[in-house]
Amino acid sequence: MEHLAIMKKSWNLTQKILAGEKKIESRWYKNKHLPWNKIKSGETVYFKDSGNPVTIKTEVEKVLQFSDLNENKVREI
Repeated sequence: MEHLAIMKKSWNLTQKILAGEKKIESRWYKNKHLPWNKIKSGETVYFKDSGNPVTIKTEVEKVLQFSDLNENKVREI
């Protein structure tokens, strides 16, 4: 499966990915949003800044999902 991650342009995250400064993409939501239970190791993710074309193609190495988080679990993670 293929996925598209649209990044906020002003945060310069795509440049950090390309420079090797950012290796992890995390999403912290109270409610489960896509790609929850939809993304797996070995799948492809395309990254782009909002308003720009896709600039990065990468393969998912590992997926970690956590639910029912509380303050102690978040600190542990």
